Amino acid sequence: MREEQIEKLRGVVRDCVSKHLYSSGIFFADKVAAFTNDPADIYMQAQALFLGRHYRRAYHLLNASKIVLRDLRFRYLAAKCLEELKEWDQCLLMLGDAKVDEHGDVYDTKDCNVMYLDKDSEDREINISAATCFLRGRAYEALENRALARQWYKAAIKADPLCYEALECLIENHMLTCEEETRLLSSLQFGPEDGWLSSFYSCLIKKYDKKSVVEAKFREVEKESCNSNPSSPSIKHTLKNDTDLLACKAEYFNQCGEYQKCFELTSDLLEKDPFHLKCTLVHIAAAMELGNSNELYLMASNLVKDYPQKALSWFAVGCYYYCIKKYDQSRRYFSKATSLDGTFAPAWIGFGNAYAAQEEGDQAMSAYRTAARLFPGCHLPTLYIGMEYMRTHSYKLAEQFFMQAKAICPSDPLVYNELGVVAYNMKEYNKSVLWFEKTLKHIPSLSQLWEPTIVNLAHAYRKLKIYHEAISYYERALTLSPRSLSTYAGLAYTYHLQDNFTAAITCYHKALWLKPDDQFCTEMLSLALVDEGRRGIDPKIEFR
Repeated sequence: MREEQIEKLRGVVRDCVSKHLYSSGIFFADKVAAFTNDPADIYMQAQALFLGRHYRRAYHLLNASKIVLRDLRFRYLAAKCLEELKEWDQCLLMLGDAKVDEHGDVYDTKDCNVMYLDKDSEDREINISAATCFLRGRAYEALENRALARQWYKAAIKADPLCYEALECLIENHMLTCEEETRLLSSLQFGPEDGWLSSFYSCLIKKYDKKSVVEAKFREVEKESCNSNPSSPSIKHTLKNDTDLLACKAEYFNQCGEYQKCFELTSDLLEKDPFHLKCTLVHIAAAMELGNSNELYLMASNLVKDYPQKALSWFAVGCYYYCIKKYDQSRRYFSKATSLDGTFAPAWIGFGNAYAAQEEGDQAMSAYRTAARLFPGCHLPTLYIGMEYMRTHSYKLAEQFFMQAKAICPSDPLVYNELGVVAYNMKEYNKSVLWFEKTLKHIPSLSQLWEPTIVNLAHAYRKLKIYHEAISYYERALTLSPRSLSTYAGLAYTYHLQDNFTAAITCYHKALWLKPDDQFCTEMLSLALVDEGRRGIDPKIEFR
Protein backbone atom coordinates (compact mmCIF):
# COMPACT_ATOMS: atom_id res chain seq x y z
CA MET A 1 0.00 0.00 0.00
CA ARG A 2 1.31 3.44 -0.98
CA GLU A 3 2.18 6.15 1.55
CA GLU A 4 -0.68 8.37 0.31
CA GLN A 5 -3.20 5.61 1.04
CA ILE A 6 -1.71 5.07 4.53
CA GLU A 7 -2.00 8.81 5.23
CA LYS A 8 -5.64 8.74 4.12
CA LEU A 9 -6.29 5.86 6.54
CA ARG A 10 -4.66 7.88 9.33
CA GLY A 11 -7.07 10.70 8.46
CA VAL A 12 -9.97 8.22 8.67
CA VAL A 13 -8.83 7.14 12.16
CA ARG A 14 -8.63 10.76 13.36
CA ASP A 15 -12.05 11.48 11.89
CA CYS A 16 -13.56 8.38 13.56
CA VAL A 17 -12.16 9.49 16.92
CA SER A 18 -13.49 13.04 16.48
CA LYS A 19 -16.94 11.62 15.61
CA HIS A 20 -16.75 9.16 18.58
CA LEU A 21 -16.92 6.14 16.26
CA TYR A 22 -14.36 4.29 18.35
CA SER A 23 -14.87 0.78 16.98
CA SER A 24 -14.28 2.07 13.45
CA GLY A 25 -11.25 4.03 14.66
CA ILE A 26 -9.81 0.93 16.38
CA PHE A 27 -10.36 -1.18 13.24
CA PHE A 28 -8.56 1.21 10.89
CA ALA A 29 -5.83 2.13 13.40
CA ASP A 30 -5.02 -1.58 13.75
CA LYS A 31 -4.59 -1.88 9.96
CA VAL A 32 -2.40 1.24 9.74
CA ALA A 33 -0.16 -0.04 12.58
CA ALA A 34 0.09 -3.46 10.88
CA PHE A 35 1.12 -1.88 7.55
CA THR A 36 3.74 0.50 8.99
CA ASN A 37 4.80 -0.74 12.46
CA ASP A 38 5.58 2.93 13.09
CA PRO A 39 5.64 4.01 16.78
CA ALA A 40 3.38 6.96 15.98
CA ASP A 41 0.79 4.60 14.46
CA ILE A 42 1.02 2.20 17.40
CA TYR A 43 0.42 5.19 19.69
CA MET A 44 -2.60 6.22 17.58
CA GLN A 45 -3.99 2.67 17.84
CA ALA A 46 -3.51 2.70 21.63
CA GLN A 47 -5.30 6.08 21.83
CA ALA A 48 -8.26 4.68 19.88
CA LEU A 49 -8.39 1.64 22.19
CA PHE A 50 -8.23 3.88 25.28
CA LEU A 51 -11.05 6.12 24.05
CA GLY A 52 -13.07 2.99 23.22
CA ARG A 53 -12.64 1.86 26.88
CA HIS A 54 -10.47 -1.13 25.97
CA TYR A 55 -8.01 -0.24 28.72
CA ARG A 56 -6.48 -3.67 29.25
CA ARG A 57 -5.88 -4.17 25.52
CA ALA A 58 -4.44 -0.66 25.10
CA TYR A 59 -2.09 -1.24 28.06
CA HIS A 60 -0.96 -4.58 26.62
CA LEU A 61 -0.28 -2.99 23.23
CA LEU A 62 1.77 -0.16 24.76
CA ASN A 63 3.63 -2.45 27.16
CA ALA A 64 4.50 -4.86 24.36
CA SER A 65 6.10 -2.09 22.29
CA LYS A 66 9.82 -1.66 22.97
CA ILE A 67 9.46 2.12 22.95
CA VAL A 68 7.25 2.32 26.09
CA LEU A 69 10.20 2.72 28.48
CA ARG A 70 11.95 5.26 26.23
CA ASP A 71 9.07 7.56 25.38
CA LEU A 72 7.21 9.54 28.05
CA ARG A 73 3.99 9.72 26.04
CA PHE A 74 3.79 5.95 25.71
CA ARG A 75 4.37 5.60 29.44
CA TYR A 76 1.82 8.27 30.25
CA LEU A 77 -0.89 6.61 28.15
CA ALA A 78 -0.05 3.20 29.67
CA ALA A 79 -0.32 4.76 33.15
CA LYS A 80 -3.70 6.30 32.18
CA CYS A 81 -4.90 2.79 31.29
CA LEU A 82 -3.80 1.57 34.72
CA GLU A 83 -5.58 4.55 36.31
CA GLU A 84 -8.84 3.50 34.66
CA LEU A 85 -8.23 -0.06 35.86
CA LYS A 86 -7.66 1.30 39.44
CA GLU A 87 -4.23 -0.38 39.59
CA TRP A 88 -2.59 2.54 41.37
CA ASP A 89 0.71 0.95 42.45
CA GLN A 90 1.33 -0.29 38.90
CA CYS A 91 0.39 3.16 37.60
CA LEU A 92 3.11 4.76 39.74
CA LEU A 93 5.64 2.12 38.65
CA MET A 94 4.85 2.82 35.00
CA LEU A 95 5.38 6.58 35.48
CA GLY A 96 8.88 5.87 36.82
CA ASP A 97 11.02 7.17 39.66
CA ALA A 98 10.89 10.84 40.53
CA LYS A 99 11.08 12.84 43.74
CA VAL A 100 9.22 15.97 44.70
CA ASP A 101 9.72 18.36 47.61
CA GLU A 102 7.17 20.24 49.72
CA HIS A 103 7.25 23.20 47.32
CA GLY A 104 6.36 21.07 44.28
CA ASP A 105 9.87 21.09 42.79
CA VAL A 106 10.71 17.81 40.99
CA TYR A 107 14.22 16.36 40.99
CA ASP A 108 16.09 13.08 40.37
CA THR A 109 13.97 12.41 37.30
CA LYS A 110 15.18 9.79 34.86
CA ASP A 111 12.58 10.60 32.21
CA CYS A 112 13.72 10.23 28.65
CA ASN A 113 13.37 12.80 25.94
CA VAL A 114 9.79 13.27 24.85
CA MET A 115 8.83 12.30 21.32
CA TYR A 116 5.86 14.31 20.09
CA LEU A 117 4.14 11.63 18.12
CA ASP A 118 1.33 12.30 15.67
CA LYS A 119 1.60 16.04 16.18
CA ASP A 120 0.44 17.60 12.93
CA SER A 121 -0.84 20.93 14.24
CA GLU A 122 0.63 23.98 15.91
CA ASP A 123 -1.89 24.03 18.77
CA ARG A 124 -0.50 25.00 22.13
CA GLU A 125 0.06 21.87 24.21
CA ILE A 126 0.13 21.28 27.95
CA ASN A 127 3.55 20.08 29.04
CA ILE A 128 3.60 16.25 29.22
CA SER A 129 5.61 16.53 32.47
CA ALA A 130 2.69 18.44 34.02
CA ALA A 131 0.30 15.66 32.97
CA THR A 132 2.52 12.96 34.50
CA CYS A 133 2.87 14.94 37.74
CA PHE A 134 -0.91 15.31 37.91
CA LEU A 135 -1.41 11.58 37.33
CA ARG A 136 1.05 10.80 40.12
CA GLY A 137 -0.99 13.07 42.36
CA ARG A 138 -4.19 11.23 41.43
CA ALA A 139 -2.56 7.90 42.20
CA TYR A 140 -1.26 9.01 45.61
CA GLU A 141 -4.64 10.52 46.49
CA ALA A 142 -6.36 7.23 45.59
CA LEU A 143 -3.81 5.46 47.83
CA GLU A 144 -4.78 7.95 50.60
CA ASN A 145 -1.32 9.50 50.71
CA ARG A 146 -2.66 13.05 50.61
CA ALA A 147 0.65 14.68 51.56
CA LEU A 148 2.42 13.32 48.45
CA ALA A 149 -0.69 13.94 46.33
CA ARG A 150 -0.57 17.60 47.35
CA GLN A 151 3.12 17.88 46.42
CA TRP A 152 2.60 16.30 42.98
CA TYR A 153 -0.42 18.52 42.23
CA LYS A 154 1.76 21.54 43.06
CA ALA A 155 4.47 20.13 40.80
CA ALA A 156 1.92 19.73 37.96
CA ILE A 157 0.65 23.31 38.09
CA LYS A 158 4.24 24.59 38.41
CA ALA A 159 5.36 22.55 35.41
CA ASP A 160 2.60 24.15 33.33
CA PRO A 161 0.13 26.78 34.63
CA LEU A 162 -2.34 25.59 31.97
CA CYS A 163 -2.78 22.31 33.90
CA TYR A 164 -5.98 23.61 35.53
CA GLU A 165 -7.02 20.19 36.87
CA ALA A 166 -4.12 20.19 39.33
CA LEU A 167 -5.14 23.59 40.72
CA GLU A 168 -8.77 22.44 40.87
CA CYS A 169 -7.81 19.40 42.98
CA LEU A 170 -5.75 21.55 45.35
CA ILE A 171 -8.60 24.05 45.81
CA GLU A 172 -11.64 21.74 45.83
CA ASN A 173 -10.00 19.23 48.20
CA HIS A 174 -8.76 22.00 50.53
CA MET A 175 -5.16 20.79 50.39
CA LEU A 176 -3.58 24.23 50.92
CA THR A 177 -4.06 27.01 53.45
CA CYS A 178 -4.87 30.58 52.33
CA GLU A 179 -1.22 31.64 52.47
CA GLU A 180 -0.03 28.50 50.65
CA GLU A 181 -2.54 29.12 47.82
CA THR A 182 -1.34 32.70 47.44
CA ARG A 183 2.33 31.65 47.50
CA LEU A 184 1.72 28.94 44.90
CA LEU A 185 0.00 31.37 42.50
CA SER A 186 2.81 33.90 42.86
CA SER A 187 5.37 31.18 42.00
CA LEU A 188 3.71 30.20 38.69
CA GLN A 189 5.51 31.18 35.48
CA PHE A 190 2.75 32.54 33.22
CA GLY A 191 3.49 33.39 29.61
CA PRO A 192 3.17 37.01 28.44
CA GLU A 193 -0.17 36.16 26.80
CA ASP A 194 -1.54 34.49 29.97
CA GLY A 195 -2.06 37.56 32.14
CA TRP A 196 -5.82 36.96 32.10
CA LEU A 197 -5.29 33.39 33.41
CA SER A 198 -3.22 34.64 36.36
CA SER A 199 -6.05 37.05 37.24
CA PHE A 200 -8.66 34.30 36.85
CA TYR A 201 -6.75 31.90 39.10
CA SER A 202 -6.54 34.62 41.79
CA CYS A 203 -10.37 34.68 41.77
CA LEU A 204 -10.57 30.90 42.24
CA ILE A 205 -8.59 30.67 45.49
CA LYS A 206 -9.97 31.45 48.97
CA LYS A 207 -11.39 34.98 49.08
CA TYR A 208 -10.94 36.40 52.59
CA ASP A 209 -9.43 39.75 51.53
CA LYS A 210 -11.19 43.09 51.99
CA LYS A 211 -14.21 43.64 49.75
CA SER A 212 -12.43 46.28 47.65
CA VAL A 213 -9.48 43.93 46.98
CA VAL A 214 -11.67 41.01 45.90
CA GLU A 215 -13.89 43.19 43.70
CA ALA A 216 -10.79 44.65 42.05
CA LYS A 217 -9.68 41.09 41.17
CA PHE A 218 -13.06 40.39 39.55
CA ARG A 219 -12.96 43.68 37.60
CA GLU A 220 -9.47 42.87 36.33
CA VAL A 221 -10.71 39.57 34.86
CA GLU A 222 -13.90 41.13 33.47
CA LYS A 223 -12.02 43.80 31.51
CA GLU A 224 -10.08 41.16 29.53
CA SER A 225 -11.54 41.31 26.02
CA CYS A 226 -11.20 39.56 22.69
CA ASN A 227 -12.08 40.88 19.27
CA SER A 228 -13.13 37.71 17.43
CA ASN A 229 -14.34 39.64 14.36
CA PRO A 230 -11.53 41.72 12.79
CA SER A 231 -14.01 43.33 10.37
CA SER A 232 -15.89 44.87 13.34
CA PRO A 233 -13.21 46.09 15.78
CA SER A 234 -15.85 47.75 17.99
CA ILE A 235 -17.43 44.37 18.86
CA LYS A 236 -15.49 42.87 21.75
CA HIS A 237 -16.28 39.88 23.94
CA THR A 238 -15.29 39.72 27.61
CA LEU A 239 -15.34 37.19 30.45
CA LYS A 240 -17.94 39.25 32.34
CA ASN A 241 -20.68 36.64 31.80
CA ASP A 242 -18.45 33.56 32.01
CA THR A 243 -20.18 30.90 34.13
CA ASP A 244 -17.04 29.97 36.08
CA LEU A 245 -16.37 33.60 36.99
CA LEU A 246 -20.01 34.15 38.03
CA ALA A 247 -19.83 30.98 40.16
CA CYS A 248 -16.73 32.46 41.88
CA LYS A 249 -18.65 35.67 42.54
CA ALA A 250 -21.55 33.71 44.00
CA GLU A 251 -19.12 31.81 46.24
CA TYR A 252 -17.76 35.14 47.46
CA PHE A 253 -21.25 36.49 48.23
CA ASN A 254 -22.04 33.32 50.16
CA GLN A 255 -18.79 33.65 52.11
CA CYS A 256 -19.61 37.30 52.97
CA GLY A 257 -23.04 36.32 54.29
CA GLU A 258 -24.90 38.03 51.44
CA TYR A 259 -27.05 34.95 50.94
CA GLN A 260 -29.95 36.58 49.09
CA LYS A 261 -27.58 38.20 46.59
CA CYS A 262 -25.77 34.87 46.18
CA PHE A 263 -29.05 32.97 45.70
CA GLU A 264 -30.26 35.40 43.01
CA LEU A 265 -26.97 35.16 41.11
CA THR A 266 -26.83 31.35 41.23
CA SER A 267 -30.50 31.14 40.20
CA ASP A 268 -29.78 33.25 37.09
CA LEU A 269 -26.65 31.24 36.33
CA LEU A 270 -28.41 27.89 36.66
CA GLU A 271 -31.09 29.05 34.25
CA LYS A 272 -28.36 29.47 31.62
CA ASP A 273 -26.33 26.40 32.64
CA PRO A 274 -28.46 24.06 34.80
CA PHE A 275 -25.70 21.44 35.10
CA HIS A 276 -22.87 23.67 36.38
CA LEU A 277 -22.05 21.62 39.48
CA LYS A 278 -19.82 24.17 41.23
CA CYS A 279 -22.59 26.75 40.97
CA THR A 280 -25.11 24.13 42.10
CA LEU A 281 -23.14 23.56 45.34
CA VAL A 282 -23.08 27.30 46.11
CA HIS A 283 -26.81 27.53 45.27
CA ILE A 284 -27.58 24.73 47.75
CA ALA A 285 -25.49 26.46 50.45
CA ALA A 286 -27.32 29.77 49.94
CA ALA A 287 -30.73 28.05 49.94
CA MET A 288 -29.76 26.35 53.23
CA GLU A 289 -28.87 29.66 54.87
CA LEU A 290 -32.12 31.25 53.65
CA GLY A 291 -34.16 28.25 54.86
CA ASN A 292 -35.57 27.73 51.35
CA SER A 293 -36.65 24.09 51.76
CA ASN A 294 -38.76 24.08 48.56
CA GLU A 295 -35.75 25.00 46.42
CA LEU A 296 -33.61 22.40 48.21
CA TYR A 297 -36.24 19.71 47.57
CA LEU A 298 -36.39 20.60 43.87
CA MET A 299 -32.58 20.70 43.49
CA ALA A 300 -32.11 17.41 45.38
CA SER A 301 -34.76 15.63 43.25
CA ASN A 302 -33.17 16.77 39.99
CA LEU A 303 -29.62 15.95 41.09
CA VAL A 304 -30.51 12.44 42.28
CA LYS A 305 -32.23 11.81 38.94
CA ASP A 306 -29.37 13.20 36.80
CA TYR A 307 -26.33 12.26 38.93
CA PRO A 308 -27.19 9.31 41.21
CA GLN A 309 -23.51 8.40 41.65
CA LYS A 310 -22.31 11.88 42.66
CA ALA A 311 -21.80 12.85 46.30
CA LEU A 312 -23.29 16.30 45.56
CA SER A 313 -26.71 14.76 44.81
CA TRP A 314 -27.03 13.03 48.18
CA PHE A 315 -25.49 16.03 49.95
CA ALA A 316 -28.39 18.08 48.54
CA VAL A 317 -30.87 15.54 49.95
CA GLY A 318 -29.14 15.76 53.33
CA CYS A 319 -29.35 19.58 53.21
CA TYR A 320 -33.10 19.40 52.53
CA TYR A 321 -33.72 17.19 55.58
CA TYR A 322 -31.41 19.37 57.70
CA CYS A 323 -33.37 22.45 56.61
CA ILE A 324 -36.69 20.92 57.75
CA LYS A 325 -35.00 19.76 61.00
CA LYS A 326 -35.20 16.02 60.31
CA TYR A 327 -31.66 15.43 61.48
CA ASP A 328 -31.71 11.61 61.51
CA GLN A 329 -32.56 11.43 57.79
CA SER A 330 -30.13 14.27 57.15
CA ARG A 331 -27.26 12.30 58.71
CA ARG A 332 -28.12 9.23 56.65
CA TYR A 333 -27.77 11.13 53.37
CA PHE A 334 -24.65 13.06 54.41
CA SER A 335 -23.13 9.69 55.30
CA LYS A 336 -24.08 8.33 51.87
CA ALA A 337 -22.39 11.33 50.22
CA THR A 338 -19.15 10.67 52.15
CA SER A 339 -19.22 6.98 51.18
CA LEU A 340 -19.55 7.91 47.48
CA ASP A 341 -16.75 10.48 47.66
CA GLY A 342 -14.59 10.60 50.77
CA THR A 343 -12.95 13.83 49.55
CA PHE A 344 -16.21 15.83 49.42
CA ALA A 345 -15.65 18.28 52.30
CA PRO A 346 -19.19 19.79 52.56
CA ALA A 347 -20.68 16.34 53.29
CA TRP A 348 -18.31 15.71 56.23
CA ILE A 349 -19.08 19.13 57.71
CA GLY A 350 -22.83 18.64 57.16
CA PHE A 351 -22.55 15.22 58.80
CA GLY A 352 -20.97 16.80 61.89
CA ASN A 353 -23.47 19.68 61.96
CA ALA A 354 -26.41 17.23 61.87
CA TYR A 355 -25.05 15.52 65.00
CA ALA A 356 -24.29 18.86 66.65
CA ALA A 357 -27.87 20.06 66.01
CA GLN A 358 -29.08 17.25 68.30
CA GLU A 359 -26.26 17.90 70.79
CA GLU A 360 -24.61 14.55 70.06
CA GLY A 361 -21.18 16.01 70.66
CA ASP A 362 -19.03 12.86 70.42
CA GLN A 363 -20.33 11.86 66.98
CA ALA A 364 -20.12 15.47 65.77
CA MET A 365 -16.50 15.66 66.96
CA SER A 366 -15.68 12.42 65.15
CA ALA A 367 -17.01 13.80 61.84
CA TYR A 368 -15.21 17.11 62.30
CA ARG A 369 -11.93 15.38 63.18
CA THR A 370 -12.17 13.22 60.04
CA ALA A 371 -12.76 16.36 57.98
CA ALA A 372 -9.81 18.13 59.67
CA ARG A 373 -7.55 15.17 58.83
CA LEU A 374 -8.72 14.89 55.21
CA PHE A 375 -8.76 18.62 54.43
CA PRO A 376 -5.77 20.29 56.10
CA GLY A 377 -6.35 23.50 54.14
CA CYS A 378 -9.94 23.90 55.37
CA HIS A 379 -10.26 25.68 58.73
CA LEU A 380 -13.98 24.97 59.20
CA PRO A 381 -13.67 21.48 60.79
CA THR A 382 -11.19 22.84 63.38
CA LEU A 383 -13.46 25.84 63.96
CA TYR A 384 -16.49 23.59 64.54
CA ILE A 385 -14.50 21.38 66.96
CA GLY A 386 -13.78 24.56 68.94
CA MET A 387 -17.48 25.46 68.90
CA GLU A 388 -18.37 22.02 70.28
CA TYR A 389 -15.85 22.43 73.11
CA MET A 390 -17.27 25.89 73.82
CA ARG A 391 -20.80 24.45 73.98
CA THR A 392 -19.60 22.10 76.74
CA HIS A 393 -17.81 25.02 78.54
CA SER A 394 -14.33 23.61 77.82
CA TYR A 395 -13.07 27.09 77.03
CA LYS A 396 -9.32 26.43 77.10
CA LEU A 397 -9.65 23.55 74.62
CA ALA A 398 -11.99 25.63 72.48
CA GLU A 399 -9.41 28.44 72.38
CA GLN A 400 -6.68 26.01 71.25
CA PHE A 401 -8.77 24.83 68.28
CA PHE A 402 -9.79 28.37 67.34
CA MET A 403 -6.09 29.31 67.29
CA GLN A 404 -5.41 26.32 65.00
CA ALA A 405 -8.22 27.52 62.69
CA LYS A 406 -6.65 31.00 62.73
CA ALA A 407 -3.28 29.52 61.71
CA ILE A 408 -4.91 27.79 58.71
CA CYS A 409 -6.97 30.80 57.65
CA PRO A 410 -5.84 34.01 59.37
CA SER A 411 -8.31 36.19 57.49
CA ASP A 412 -11.69 34.62 58.33
CA PRO A 413 -13.59 37.03 60.63
CA LEU A 414 -15.66 34.19 62.13
CA VAL A 415 -12.51 32.73 63.75
CA TYR A 416 -11.76 36.04 65.51
CA ASN A 417 -15.39 36.32 66.61
CA GLU A 418 -15.27 32.88 68.26
CA LEU A 419 -11.97 33.75 69.96
CA GLY A 420 -13.68 36.87 71.32
CA VAL A 421 -16.61 34.85 72.66
CA VAL A 422 -14.25 32.39 74.39
CA ALA A 423 -12.26 35.22 75.99
CA TYR A 424 -15.52 36.85 77.15
CA ASN A 425 -16.69 33.59 78.72
CA MET A 426 -13.33 33.25 80.49
CA LYS A 427 -13.82 36.83 81.81
CA GLU A 428 -10.77 38.05 79.88
CA TYR A 429 -12.55 41.17 78.69
CA ASN A 430 -9.52 43.09 77.38
CA LYS A 431 -8.58 40.14 75.17
CA SER A 432 -12.22 39.80 74.15
CA VAL A 433 -12.32 43.44 72.96
CA LEU A 434 -9.11 42.86 70.98
CA TRP A 435 -10.57 39.82 69.15
CA PHE A 436 -13.93 41.47 68.42
CA GLU A 437 -12.21 44.55 66.98
CA LYS A 438 -10.06 42.29 64.79
CA THR A 439 -13.28 40.61 63.64
CA LEU A 440 -14.68 43.95 62.46
CA LYS A 441 -11.41 44.75 60.64
CA HIS A 442 -11.59 41.47 58.69
CA ILE A 443 -15.27 41.72 57.69
CA PRO A 444 -15.47 42.33 53.90
CA SER A 445 -18.75 44.28 54.21
CA LEU A 446 -20.68 45.00 57.41
CA SER A 447 -24.16 43.47 57.31
CA GLN A 448 -26.85 42.24 59.69
CA LEU A 449 -25.00 38.91 59.84
CA TRP A 450 -22.30 40.56 61.98
CA GLU A 451 -24.65 42.43 64.34
CA PRO A 452 -24.03 39.91 67.20
CA THR A 453 -20.29 40.66 66.99
CA ILE A 454 -20.90 44.39 67.51
CA VAL A 455 -23.26 43.62 70.43
CA ASN A 456 -20.65 41.31 71.96
CA LEU A 457 -18.02 44.03 71.63
CA ALA A 458 -20.39 46.46 73.39
CA HIS A 459 -20.92 43.90 76.20
CA ALA A 460 -17.15 43.56 76.63
CA TYR A 461 -16.67 47.34 76.85
CA ARG A 462 -19.50 47.50 79.40
CA LYS A 463 -17.75 44.84 81.50
CA LEU A 464 -14.58 47.00 81.36
CA LYS A 465 -16.71 49.99 82.48
CA ILE A 466 -15.83 51.92 79.29
CA TYR A 467 -19.46 52.96 78.96
CA HIS A 468 -19.19 55.56 76.19
CA GLU A 469 -17.62 52.97 73.83
CA ALA A 470 -20.24 50.39 74.83
CA ILE A 471 -23.07 52.82 74.06
CA SER A 472 -21.48 53.70 70.70
CA TYR A 473 -21.36 50.02 69.63
CA TYR A 474 -24.89 49.27 70.90
CA GLU A 475 -26.20 52.14 68.78
CA ARG A 476 -24.18 50.92 65.80
CA ALA A 477 -25.72 47.44 66.24
CA LEU A 478 -29.22 48.98 66.25
CA THR A 479 -28.58 50.52 62.81
CA LEU A 480 -28.06 46.96 61.49
CA SER A 481 -30.87 45.29 63.46
CA PRO A 482 -33.34 47.86 64.86
CA ARG A 483 -35.62 45.23 66.49
CA SER A 484 -33.07 43.47 68.70
CA LEU A 485 -34.24 42.90 72.28
CA SER A 486 -30.75 42.04 73.62
CA THR A 487 -29.25 45.22 72.15
CA TYR A 488 -31.88 47.49 73.72
CA ALA A 489 -31.51 45.64 77.04
CA GLY A 490 -27.70 46.02 76.95
CA LEU A 491 -27.95 49.69 76.01
CA ALA A 492 -30.50 50.35 78.76
CA TYR A 493 -28.35 48.58 81.36
CA THR A 494 -25.27 50.60 80.31
CA TYR A 495 -27.21 53.87 80.69
CA HIS A 496 -28.43 52.58 84.05
CA LEU A 497 -24.84 51.93 85.19
CA GLN A 498 -23.98 55.51 84.14
CA ASP A 499 -26.87 56.76 86.33
CA ASN A 500 -28.55 58.10 83.18
CA PHE A 501 -31.92 56.81 84.38
CA THR A 502 -34.07 58.66 81.84
CA ALA A 503 -32.26 57.14 78.87
CA ALA A 504 -32.24 53.75 80.63
CA ILE A 505 -36.01 53.84 81.19
CA THR A 506 -36.60 54.76 77.53
CA CYS A 507 -34.50 51.81 76.32
CA TYR A 508 -36.08 49.37 78.80
CA HIS A 509 -39.51 50.43 77.44
CA LYS A 510 -38.34 49.83 73.86
CA ALA A 511 -37.04 46.37 74.82
CA LEU A 512 -40.34 45.49 76.57
CA TRP A 513 -42.27 46.69 73.54
CA LEU A 514 -40.43 43.98 71.57
CA LYS A 515 -40.97 41.36 74.33
CA PRO A 516 -43.39 42.44 77.08
CA ASP A 517 -42.70 39.43 79.34
CA ASP A 518 -38.89 39.77 79.45
CA GLN A 519 -37.99 39.25 83.11
CA PHE A 520 -34.64 41.08 83.14
CA CYS A 521 -35.99 44.24 81.50
CA THR A 522 -39.13 44.24 83.71
CA GLU A 523 -37.09 44.03 86.92
CA MET A 524 -34.46 46.54 85.78
CA LEU A 525 -37.15 48.99 84.62
CA SER A 526 -38.69 48.88 88.12
CA LEU A 527 -35.27 49.59 89.66
CA ALA A 528 -34.59 52.42 87.19
CA LEU A 529 -37.94 54.03 88.01
CA VAL A 530 -37.15 53.83 91.74
CA ASP A 531 -33.67 55.30 91.15
CA GLU A 532 -35.16 58.07 89.01
CA GLY A 533 -37.71 58.79 91.73
CA ARG A 534 -34.97 59.09 94.37
CA ARG A 535 -32.98 61.58 92.32
CA GLY A 536 -33.04 65.05 93.85
CA ILE A 537 -34.11 63.81 97.31
CA ASP A 538 -31.75 64.59 100.20
CA PRO A 539 -29.69 61.43 100.73
CA LYS A 540 -29.78 62.09 104.53
CA ILE A 541 -33.51 61.35 104.57
CA GLU A 542 -33.98 57.81 105.78
CA PHE A 543 -36.65 55.80 104.01
CA ARG A 544 -38.65 53.53 106.29
